[in-house]
Amino acid sequence: MREMIAGVDEVGRGPLAGPVVTAAVILDPSKPIIGLNDSKKLTEKARARLAIEIKEKALAWSFGRAEVEEIDDINILQATMLAMQRAVAALVIKPTRVLVDGNRTPDFGIPAEAIIKGDGKIAEISAASIIAKVCRDTEMSDMDNIYPGYDFYKHKGYGTKIHLSALEKLGVCHIHRKSFAPVKKQLNRL
Repeated sequence: MREMIAGVDEVGRGPLAGPVVTAAVILDPSKPIIGLNDSKKLTEKARARLAIEIKEKALAWSFGRAEVEEIDDINILQATMLAMQRAVAALVIKPTRVLVDGNRTPDFGIPAEAIIKGDGKIAEISAASIIAKVCRDTEMSDMDNIYPGYDFYKHKGYGTKIHLSALEKLGVCHIHRKSFAPVKKQLNRL
């Protein structure tokens, strides 16, 4: 039996707002995808094009996520691990091994290995990195319509000067992570 490797990566551990999104991808060796890399090293246009190709050519792909309430409840690390487990569990093909970007891996019930900077080294992890980033970035841009004034379409929830200024001016909204220091600081002012 051929080994089925799932690559897993996350997007959104650092932001002050929005979910953490993970993806799991099992690539088809007979359908190579040119240009896979760490999603942060690709342009937005390249990520969008590759995300479509990954979804068309991969043997299986799926998303996992942890919402803001879960992040605040169990902390960002545990929420990320939970989202990764959800992504792997949602795959329509059960992998024989999981490769995770980073320095730790949750228990998937199958062999798994954490690979530091894996999103730039391992095609399956690169693919997961790309589709997770496109998914979360799109979602955060959509949040701009629901929560105008925060400019989520620009910073995707990260703690930029623009975001911190909006947070100070407009206060905390529903998708802010209340356990994160800048948000907590704003809440304590009330």
